[in-house]
Amino acid sequence: METVLQTENLTKYYGRLKALDNLNFSVNRGEVFGILGPNGSGKTTTLGILLGIIMKTGGTFKWFGKKPVHSQRKKIGALLETPLFYPYLSAVNNLKIIADIKGCGYDEIDDHLKLTGLYERRHSPFKTYSLGMKQRLAIAAALLNNPEILILDEPTNGLDPRGIADIRNLILKIAAKGITIILASHILDEVEKTCSHVLVLDKGKKLFSGPVAEVLGGTGTVEMACNDNKKLLSIVQSMEWCKKGYVQDGKVVAALKENIDPSIINRQLAEKGLYLSHLSVQKKSLEKYFLELLAEEK
Repeated sequence: METVLQTENLTKYYGRLKALDNLNFSVNRGEVFGILGPNGSGKTTTLGILLGIIMKTGGTFKWFGKKPVHSQRKKIGALLETPLFYPYLSAVNNLKIIADIKGCGYDEIDDHLKLTGLYERRHSPFKTYSLGMKQRLAIAAALLNNPEILILDEPTNGLDPRGIADIRNLILKIAAKGITIILASHILDEVEKTCSHVLVLDKGKKLFSGPVAEVLGGTGTVEMACNDNKKLLSIVQSMEWCKKGYVQDGKVVAALKENIDPSIINRQLAEKGLYLSHLSVQKKSLEKYFLELLAEEK
């Protein structure tokens, strides 16, 4: 599979603050690649460096197997900040201005408006658009030069549930056309629903990089509680089926090495004098895996 992006020991300092810490990851053609992490984890810094907006402190990265050059930008569409359009102009006229700036023709403007669900409102002034519609118009603008890669930074930020669903469906439609998508988000559910691969960042460090299916296909977790959770955590951590244990929301959580019948867990703990008041097997999700990774780092 063709690698379209490769980073090697990518590092960024802001003064004494290390925003990126020797970051290594790769993106293959056709992937929907999510960069996931809490605010301040380095997501936007990473995208800014890749687009040449922010200067890296160290390390290297390659687009399409080559060191970054200006001509590569024609293959990349991006939406990094709040979209800026002329408020009194229509969607069509705003896109014509952007097409002129990019050196594109007008032939495919209607197609991009249809793809983003804005064709029926193409002659409406931008100021009459909802936040979700404005975001979709910005994506249409990013697609004007028919890029091979589309980069999106927090594309659902600030949207209501319907707006989030519209953007999610749009991302899937764009991906179905064969365009590689790299998106940064702190919303785990959206990454799980839209991305084929994920990079998990925390404080500029890579915690995980790989297929989302690899995370969701793994073993799950077990949630437990009794009258002595401190002792319960200690014993759970010593059990052969426990990959790691931690406390969350007043309960002891065990990440499993392999799937196990909860009745066996209950019996083994009872044999050690611990009688559970709560035992629940949790389905593996990106959110749970993410919390496990963060717990490991503490």
